[in-house]
Amino acid sequence: MGALEGKVALVTGGSRGIGRAIAERFGRAGAVVGVGFARNQAAVDEVVARIRKDGGRAFPVQAELGRRGAAAELWAGFDAEVERHAGRGGVDVIVNNAAIGRSSDLESLTEDEFDELFAVNVRAPFFIVQQGLGRLRDGGRIVNVSSGAARLALPDIMAYGSTKGALDTFTLNLAKQLGPRGITVNSVAPGIVDTDTNAGWLRGNPEAEAYAASLSALGRVGQPEDIAGVVAFLASDDARWMTGRVVDVTGGAGL
Repeated sequence: MGALEGKVALVTGGSRGIGRAIAERFGRAGAVVGVGFARNQAAVDEVVARIRKDGGRAFPVQAELGRRGAAAELWAGFDAEVERHAGRGGVDVIVNNAAIGRSSDLESLTEDEFDELFAVNVRAPFFIVQQGLGRLRDGGRIVNVSSGAARLALPDIMAYGSTKGALDTFTLNLAKQLGPRGITVNSVAPGIVDTDTNAGWLRGNPEAEAYAASLSALGRVGQPEDIAGVVAFLASDDARWMTGRVVDVTGGAGL
């Protein structure tokens, strides 16, 4: 029996990168997984098919999270499918992973880019949780995917780092508010991870790969599965006494 057997999970941004690795890890651990995505139907279909091929259960849930009303749209899509796949409604684990992964520097950032960053990275998780509380079972889990950029001075992407700092504050307050229900809330903070977001400057560039690896005490570039393993732990019963924490998953960057 898997560590998440009988659980129902929603993973936003689950069609690629870290979100995909989390969704697939949850599926192997026995959870029924709602895989959130915005536009790429082919990508989410591939993830769902992979989970099912491995013996798991999953279904896609579409919503473009930068828009007002997107949280309600996401939950409506989830509600329409979950009972058919899980045999019951409600959710046990919410993973807020969907995000815009970079930002312009201070001199170049526009107000529109700033607003979009905070809409996707901060407002969307806030209202997904707000509107999910009636669905989230007591003893459940919320995991927010933050970033090492929230604790490191990285002026070139300070707006992005600011959104993740806000997400960590959200985590802290949620943990306090939801503790009486036995719900734990934690953040994970990755460093540089080999995903599509970083592919343009990282993959196939030996100098960039060497630089990224040098930032980690472990001497390599992070992989999506490195993050997914920690998220799976936080979603499991083994993490029942851990809440309100930001878990560094940068491979020891900045030590």
